[in-house]
Amino acid sequence: MMTTTTLTLLTVLSFQQVATESRPKVNNDLQLTLPPVIYAVPGIETNFYFDNIILSKASEQYKFKVSCDVGESRAERWTLTPTDENVGKHPLKVDVLDEEGKVLASQASQVLVIPKDAGAKTKKKIRLLIIGDSLTHNTAYPNEIGRLLNEPGNPEWEMLGTHKPSSAAEGIAHEGYGGWTWARFVTHYEPNPDGTHRKKSSPFVFLNDDGQPALDVPRYFDEHFDGTRPDYIIIMLGINDCFSAPANDPKLMDERIDLVFGHAETLLTALRAAAPESEIGICLTTPPNSRQSAFEANYKERYPRWGWKKIQHRLVQREMEFVAQKNDPKMSLIPTQLNLDTVDGYPENNAVHPNTQGYQQVGKTIYSWLKWQLSRTP
Repeated sequence: MMTTTTLTLLTVLSFQQVATESRPKVNNDLQLTLPPVIYAVPGIETNFYFDNIILSKASEQYKFKVSCDVGESRAERWTLTPTDENVGKHPLKVDVLDEEGKVLASQASQVLVIPKDAGAKTKKKIRLLIIGDSLTHNTAYPNEIGRLLNEPGNPEWEMLGTHKPSSAAEGIAHEGYGGWTWARFVTHYEPNPDGTHRKKSSPFVFLNDDGQPALDVPRYFDEHFDGTRPDYIIIMLGINDCFSAPANDPKLMDERIDLVFGHAETLLTALRAAAPESEIGICLTTPPNSRQSAFEANYKERYPRWGWKKIQHRLVQREMEFVAQKNDPKMSLIPTQLNLDTVDGYPENNAVHPNTQGYQQVGKTIYSWLKWQLSRTP
C-alpha cells in the first residue's frame, strides 16, 4: 500500500501533468468536462454520472467507455467504493462514443484514493468555514460532513459560522443563506437587521470608520471567533449568480460569468488576506434535476431545464479555468458536480435543490476533498 507521504508527493507532482492531459481531445458540441482530480476514500461510494459530464439533452443516446483500474461502469454512471488496497493514484480516461462506436470526445483525469485515517494523527483541532447559498442553508450536506468527520480516523474539528439553522446537527455552523450570491457576500449591508437570516448584512460587511459599509473579513473572525482563522474554507456559490443568464447567447452568458468572477475575486482576495494559511475549496456548481417537470413546477416556462443545464455546464468550465488561472497553491476544486444523482438525488418537484440522498452525495464529495487535504498535513 502506498504511504500517505508518498501519495502526497506523487499527487503534488502530478497535478500539473493531469491538468494538461485532462483537456478534451476532441472539439465538439458535447463539451465533455471532467475535473483534473476525483477524490475518494475507502468505504465511501464515489460516482460520476455521465449526464453530468457532457452537454446533451439525451446523454443516454451515447456510449461511455471508462478506462480505469478501479471502479466499474454502469448504465448511467461510473462508480467506485474503494478499499484500503486501492489507496493511491489511478489514471482515468473517458471516451464518449456514438451508436456505431465512433469516439466523439475523450478526456483524461485521475482518481485519487485517500487513506481513510488521513489526519488521524493531526494534533490540533481543524476548523472549517463553509460559505454558500440555499444548498448550504439547508444544512444537510454540512451535517453529512460533520457525521463523517465524527467517524474514527479523523482529528478533532470545529465549524466556524454565525448561522446555525434548526436543521443543524450538533456542532454544525456555516454562512449559507438562501438566494445569496458572490456579490451579496461582498457588498450587502442591512441597516435594520431583525435577527433573522432573511434580514441581515453579509457576515463579512461592516460599517467602517466613515460610517460606510465595507468588506472586512478580519473583523468577522475577530468579533465572532476571537481571531481564530479556519484551516479550510469551502465555498459553494454560483446558482443564484447565473441562473437568469442568457442561456442561448454564449457571449452574453460569458459576460455574466465575468461579472460574477469579479465579485468572486474580491471575496477570495479578502479571505486570502485575512487567512493566508487557509486551504480554499471551490465547489463546482451542481447539475440540475433531470426532470423538466421540476422546472415547470418551480418556474413555469420562464426557466427551462435545458437553459439552466447550458449555463451550469459553462459555469463549471469557467470555474475550472478560474481556479487554474488563480495559480494559488492553497486553492483547489471540489468536484461536487460529479457525484450527484440528478434522478434519485432530487425530489420530483424541485429544480436545483437535492433531496436527502443528493445532499449526502455532495457532503461525501467535500469530505473526500477534506481527507485529501488532511493527507497533506504533517
